[in-house]
Amino acid sequence: MLPSHFDPARYKWREVTGEPGLSYKVRNDYTILGYDLAAGTLDMLVRWAGDGGHCPIHRHTATTTVLVLEGEQHLWDLHPDGRRGPHRVRRAGDYALSVGDQLPHLERGGTEGGMAFFGCHSSDGLLYEILDEDLKLIVNVTMELLIADWKANT
Repeated sequence: MLPSHFDPARYKWREVTGEPGLSYKVRNDYTILGYDLAAGTLDMLVRWAGDGGHCPIHRHTATTTVLVLEGEQHLWDLHPDGRRGPHRVRRAGDYALSVGDQLPHLERGGTEGGMAFFGCHSSDGLLYEILDEDLKLIVNVTMELLIADWKANT
């Protein structure tokens, strides 16, 4: 087998940052590798620097496969009563499959950052919900919305 090398610099990345005043730092990048709206599939990469930046609080609604490519992915479920946990760590090479999260979560890279592949499959185009710190819905993120955001900001 020939050696392969994945080069993230080949892709256009969209930086995501959060509003000031949050109790956690929002900072990550994502790129869309490909999608087929008719088939209900979208593949993307998310990367985090080692600066403690998270994705916004969210809950996956689509069936999602995750493969950590570099570094670590840290996750904390957020319970309605305010509890966090358990703290889960996925390391490079770890794989996960979710058919939709029951609880929203916080997600970031490790101290050295991280990058993960997300393969999303949805019959209605809905990928995930972004929530505020009170776990109230801010926006439903659909494939169309994510693609439009990525195209407009890369």
